[in-house]
Amino acid sequence: MNIRSMNEAQAEAGAEREGPSERVREEDRSPAAAEAAAETTWPGFLAGMVQFLRPRASSSRQDLAEALLKGTGDGTFSSEERAMLANILALREVRASDVMVPRAEIRAIESSATLGEVMLEFQESGHSRMPVYGEDLDDPKGMVHFRDVLLHVVETARVPSDSRGERLDLGRITLDTPMEALGILRKVLFVPPSMLASDLMARMRSTRTQMALVIDEYGGTDGLVTLEDIIETVVGEIEDEHDDEEMLVAERGDGVFDVDARADLADVRRVVGADFDVAPYEDEADTLGGMVFAELGRVPQVGETLEMLPGFVFEVLEADPRRLRQIRIRRRMGEARARGDGGDHLHLS
Repeated sequence: MNIRSMNEAQAEAGAEREGPSERVREEDRSPAAAEAAAETTWPGFLAGMVQFLRPRASSSRQDLAEALLKGTGDGTFSSEERAMLANILALREVRASDVMVPRAEIRAIESSATLGEVMLEFQESGHSRMPVYGEDLDDPKGMVHFRDVLLHVVETARVPSDSRGERLDLGRITLDTPMEALGILRKVLFVPPSMLASDLMARMRSTRTQMALVIDEYGGTDGLVTLEDIIETVVGEIEDEHDDEEMLVAERGDGVFDVDARADLADVRRVVGADFDVAPYEDEADTLGGMVFAELGRVPQVGETLEMLPGFVFEVLEADPRRLRQIRIRRRMGEARARGDGGDHLHLS
């Protein structure tokens, strides 16, 4: 079965399986339904980006590329703006296989899972949507959104109340109900690894689907792509209030600091020391990654070393073709011994 027939077969099956909760989403005008609809209404920026990346916009892309080259060093664009615009231009060459979560890292739910098991899986993973499979990941059934699970719980538990009109009786919830019986499965796209990320973004927009499974030529699942994965290739990693706290700057001893590229320059200087003089870059960058990009005019490769500031050596620890992730700052040994070791740390909350 090819990818087109998989999409068509799933659309037909989805229509047959459509349950009460699906009809509620189409007809309901409640705040919950409005919120669900708002999620699928794309901001003008993203819609414009899709149009910009299409072939007929080649002249506009060339104009922007020339503006970026002319604007280097004259203050037209900050380093962060230049990095984002360069990523937009490069997105035309990025394919689904470049941005997908590999098969081994996919969190998915078995179609036979119960309501209680589904809720636990969402709680443990921190995701808002996950693919659903039958026998294995090569037998995808669709996807489930946590909002639909919550809607089912609320609708099932809602009972009349004399004092307040309605109330929730959670005793009415049967946690061992099979997910297949809830009617909450949504469609998921099937795309080839070679599909351009810009085309996938347009497909997601037109189908109002924010998840796609990357399928190989034999019908097996290679990976998973979400709308957020594509957007992050342009704007960098997106954090939300549910993401775990991450260490941005940590001293490893002997004058060595491992720094997240998103770390603010002022915060890095506070941890590393007053002699970490970033003044020459303050007008061009706000983050350490932005400073490196401003110096090179490109994303460096893993293992690449730079000497941008007197007394310090910078080594790229993590990076991909689109963005810099982690940098090691090493103080020259003589200066490290003169200063002694500290132990300050900076966290992202």
